[in-house]
Amino acid sequence: MSDMTFTLTDEQRALKTAVYELCKQYPPEYWRELDAKREYPEAFVTELTKAGYLAALIPPEYGGAGLGMMEAAIILEEINHSGGNAAACHAQMYIMGTVLRHGSEAQKKLYLPKIATGELRLQAFGVTEPNSGSDTTKLQTTAIKKGDRYVVNGQKMFISRVLQSDLMLLLARTTPVDQVKKKTDGLSVFLIDIRGLKGLEVRPLRMMMNHSTNALFFDNAEVPAESLVGQEGKGFAYILDGMNAERILVASDSLGDGRWFIEKAVAYSGQRVIFGKPIGANQGVQFPIARAHMAIEAADLMRTKAAKLFDAGRPSGPEANMAKYLAAEAAWDAGNACIDAHGGYGFAEEYDVERKFREARLYKTAPINNNLVMAYVGEHVLGMPRSY
Repeated sequence: MSDMTFTLTDEQRALKTAVYELCKQYPPEYWRELDAKREYPEAFVTELTKAGYLAALIPPEYGGAGLGMMEAAIILEEINHSGGNAAACHAQMYIMGTVLRHGSEAQKKLYLPKIATGELRLQAFGVTEPNSGSDTTKLQTTAIKKGDRYVVNGQKMFISRVLQSDLMLLLARTTPVDQVKKKTDGLSVFLIDIRGLKGLEVRPLRMMMNHSTNALFFDNAEVPAESLVGQEGKGFAYILDGMNAERILVASDSLGDGRWFIEKAVAYSGQRVIFGKPIGANQGVQFPIARAHMAIEAADLMRTKAAKLFDAGRPSGPEANMAKYLAAEAAWDAGNACIDAHGGYGFAEEYDVERKFREARLYKTAPINNNLVMAYVGEHVLGMPRSY
C-alpha cells in the first residue's frame, strides 16, 4: 500500500460537505419526533438513496457509485455528525457485499441495480439467535432442501429493519453440526425476498434506542433454491468476509457520534455561565472534553488506516476490529463528557444529548462486543492463548 496520507482529497471533502448539507435538512426536531414515536426515518432514507449515497460500494456496472470504503465511511460519519442516526440505513451499504463477492452473476444482475436505485431495500441481516449470540456456529435455524425449495425453521433475535426491507440476507444451517468436520461448515447464506413470505412472523421489540429491531420466527417458510448465495455449506466464510467492511463502517458511525458530542459540549460549555464565568474555563469540564476529542482523533487514524488497507485489497482484519473498538469507546467517553458538561440539561429530550447517548452506547456491544474484539486482538494479533 503506497498511499497512507491522512488528508482528504478534494473529491472526499466535497462528498463530506454534500452529505452533511443534505443531513442538515433533517433537523434535531425530525429525529426527536421519530424517536418519541418509534418511527422509521423513511423520508431521510429515501433522500439518501436518491442521492446515491447508500449505493456507494456497488460497482458502476450494477448501477452504483463505485466508491471506496473510505468514501462510504465518510458518508456514515457525516450522518451521525449532523445529529442523525446512520443505523437506520448503514446495513444497506455492506450487506450487499456478500452478494457482490459470492453471489452468481444472475443474482448480481437481478438484485444489485434495484438495490442501488432503492427499488429494493436490503437492510435486514438475519444472523443472531436467542441461544447462540456471538457463537454463530451454534445457531439453530435450519434450511432443508426439498426439491427446488429450502424449508426454513428457527428463530432470529435483534434483527433490525426487517419491516423496512424487501430482502433479507439469512444465515442458516443446511447440514447438522454433528455431520460436519468443522463446526463452521454446513452453514449457508440465502438472499430471500421477505415481502409476504409465508411462514415468517416478525415481532417488533421495544429497545433502548429506535432501531426498528425485531424477533423473527420461521415456521416451514419456503424459499426458492436460487436464493442460495454461493456454495451450500460455505456461508460462515462468506459472512466473515463481510465483517471487516462492517467494522470499518460502524467505527465511522461512532466517530460521527463522537464529533457531535464534542461540538455540542464545546458550544454549551462556552455559553453556560456559572459563578461569573463560562463553565468551559473549569478544568473539570474542559479536560474530559479535550481527552475525548483526542481519543476520537486517534480512533479516526485507525479507521482511516483500516479503510485504506481495505481499499488497497490488503488484509485489514486487525485494523478494522481495532477501529471499531477505539471509535466506540471514544464516542462513549465523548457522550459522558457531553452529558456532564450539560448537567441536568443533558438528560432533557430537547437538547438531543440523551438520544445520541443511547444510540452511541450500542456500538460497544454490536455488531460485536468490545470484549470479543479484545479477545481477537489477544489471540490473532498478539499470539496469546485462545480465551474462549
